[in-house]
Amino acid sequence: MPVIDRSTELMASIEPDQLVLTDDQNNQTTLPMPEDDFYVSIAPYLEQTHECYFHSLTTCLGELANTDVDVTVVNTTSGETILEDSLTTYDNGFIGLWLPRGIDATLTVSTEDRTAKQGISTRLDDPTCLTTLQLT
Repeated sequence: MPVIDRSTELMASIEPDQLVLTDDQNNQTTLPMPEDDFYVSIAPYLEQTHECYFHSLTTCLGELANTDVDVTVVNTTSGETILEDSLTTYDNGFIGLWLPRGIDATLTVSTEDRTAKQGISTRLDDPTCLTTLQLT
């Protein structure tokens, strides 16, 4: 959903084990995340980013909205390529990935002649929002 059309009365954030929904009266409900899959939002950037740990679907904004990127995720234990795809960041500057739970991997994001690489993990205490991938 385009950022401009998002509700200001509902907050939604993703934790490793649950989706947390909060309304403007601070009423909160949670929905469980899949047991075998881990959702992580990634906002590659050139100049500007923000600190984040659990991704807010309603307020997190990345610098590179609607930008084509190449994404590769390689399991560092097995060497298996888990994901290799060309994607487009959403209107909020993020891409969302569903990855296997409980792995360590190397994430590579590229656009044009710039690349960022970072180690990631998909365990219960790991972040669901990655905003530290500076494309250089």
